[in-house]
Formats: sequence, C-alpha cells, structure tokens
Amino acid sequence: MPQKIVVLDAISEAVAQRLRGLLPAGFELTHATQLGQAHLQTIIADADYAISGQVAVNGELLRAGRKLKLLHKWGVGVDNFDIDTARQIGVKVARTTGSNSVPVAEFTIGLMIGTLRHIAHGHHGLQNGLWQSWRGRDPFLLSGKTVGLLGFGAIGKAVARLLAGFQCRVLYNKPHRLTAQQEQEYGASYAPLAQLLAEADVLSLHCPLTPQTLGLIDRTALSTMKSTATLINVARGGIVNEADLVWALRERVIHSAAVDV
Repeated sequence: MPQKIVVLDAISEAVAQRLRGLLPAGFELTHATQLGQAHLQTIIADADYAISGQVAVNGELLRAGRKLKLLHKWGVGVDNFDIDTARQIGVKVARTTGSNSVPVAEFTIGLMIGTLRHIAHGHHGLQNGLWQSWRGRDPFLLSGKTVGLLGFGAIGKAVARLLAGFQCRVLYNKPHRLTAQQEQEYGASYAPLAQLLAEADVLSLHCPLTPQTLGLIDRTALSTMKSTATLINVARGGIVNEADLVWALRERVIHSAAVDV
C-alpha cells in the first residue's frame, strides 16, 4: 500500500504534478484545494507525511493526522508549527535548511538598493504623476557601506558573499561567534548588538523568531541607529516592533525600511 504525502498549502495542480514526478515508487501525493481547518483535517487524516509552507499547523491539526510520522517545513522557519504537540504525539519535524538561502540573499540585496535609492518610493510617485517624489531624503549607494547582519545562518552568509562585490564592510551578530578562519572566508567581523545598531548603514535581519528576538528591534534599538540607516527585515515580522518602526520612519529616526516577512 503506497505511503501518502499531503501538501497542506493550496498549491496548483501543475505544481503537484511536478512534485509527483519526483516521487520514488511506493509514494503518492495529494494537496489542499481550499483554505480552512476542516478541509486540512480531512486531508491529513490518512497521511503518513505532511508538508507545509505558509499554513499554520496547530495541535488540533496534528492530532487529526492519525498515521502521521513526519511534518516537513517547505522552507526554514517552523514558528507556524506547534512543536510541543508534535513532540508529545511523536511526530518528527524537519525543515529544508539552506534551501532558499541564495534566492532570499539576492532579494535582500535588491531591497537594500531599493530602499537606499528610493526605487519603490519613486515608482509610486511616478504612478501618481510626481517626478522625483523622494526629494527631501538623500539617496545612497550600497557600495562601500557598513552592513550589519543580525543572524548569520545560511541566508546571512549568502548575503555576506554577495556584499563582497559592493566592497561593503560586513558586521554580523549571532549567539555563537565564528572562528577567525570562517570570518575571513565570509569577509565578516563579529560585533555586539549595540555596535551593530550604531555602526550599520544597513541593518539586515536574518535571525529566527524566538522569545529572545521577539520585539528586539524596538524604539530603543531604532533610536541608536544612524539617521541615514535603512532596516531590512527578511526574517519574521515579530522581531521588529511594528508601531515603533512606523514611529521611526515618520520621525525620520532612520532613513528607510523594507520588509518581506
């Protein structure tokens, strides 16, 4: 009897067919066709394995998977999974570490250039008949700037490699410092968080959302940044206090921000 894989995200049938083409013998794949907890509970009921990208998997949904052995994250962050329940009922949780590091790193560089050069702002102004609507806030080059990377996993390291082409000074912060050889390999230097905030022309967030990082970038942190600095968040929204970021932008405490979380 084939083992069943269910994708909890409502993917298209074309994507599902491509995935089925990768399966070894003895497996079959199905997927969500609509949103809603009731539908997800129905399709996970007889699944051996479940895959989720953006869909939140709570304890109720996990317990509905009577045969479930493994819950796999289609991505990296597992903060949308009920890890405690998975542990209690013996469902293993896996993720695709590093799988999206290069795409996210390239997009991060794009956000840096876009904010420093007012590309999105200028485009929005042009759509409303305004030419050079960014006037009042200076544009900046990325080249030669100091970039602070908060979090230095696979994505942070990929960003550091790309920044070498812009002759940037790269600072990083993570719980466990790299060896001197590794720092040389990535062209990055360790800095305490306070130094990272104070010296970065661009602060880019690549850390997981944990009790320690929840709301880490708040009014106090933003107030210690340069008024010409830009904040990039491609990690999780909860790392930044949203109201404090709005305040910092309105009061011109920092130059700009780009968010894709």
